[in-house]
Amino acid sequence: MDAAEPRPEPDAPPSLHAHALDNLRYIRDAMQRASAFTDVPGWGTVVVGATALAAAWLASRQATFHHWLLCWLGEALLAGAAGIAFMVAKSRRAGTSLLSNPGRRFALGLAPPLLAGALLTLTLYQARLQQPLPGLWLLLYGAGVTTAGAFSVRIVPLLGLCFMALGAAALFLPASLGDLSLAAGFGGLHIVFGSVIARRYGG
Repeated sequence: MDAAEPRPEPDAPPSLHAHALDNLRYIRDAMQRASAFTDVPGWGTVVVGATALAAAWLASRQATFHHWLLCWLGEALLAGAAGIAFMVAKSRRAGTSLLSNPGRRFALGLAPPLLAGALLTLTLYQARLQQPLPGLWLLLYGAGVTTAGAFSVRIVPLLGLCFMALGAAALFLPASLGDLSLAAGFGGLHIVFGSVIARRYGG
């Protein structure tokens, strides 16, 4: 009599298989959250957008390049302070640290284009060239957000790419449309994307 053929091992119960997949997804998501900077403040970004709209209106009423530039530099300082304050508040609510590895990588990605923008702004101001500034600001800010966003949630680099596209277009627009371009970028894009971040990523 031939030896009985070994029976194949029964498949794992479907519920066990599904449970294992759920565990793998949870581990993967946890690792992604641990390596991504998630403290970009949605509502803070909306506030920054609102202040930019006010700055665009005020700057458009200035008679000189000097006063126009002062309006936008004041907006940059106000927006930076508001953004940092909202970011600190969000990190405290989440129990995270802005000085973590993801936070440092985010800052290092954002800082170089902003520094380049500051130096080029000074150079163009000394040369009395106003027309390139709106496109330059939008383009370099977008580059910073795109590179920093590589260490954050997916919507952040998308925001940066939208800024870059708008900045590239603004470089070829007349100076009379500069404030409109800045309002559309620093105002409109911040408000739209900030609202999405607030809803999907915890404020």
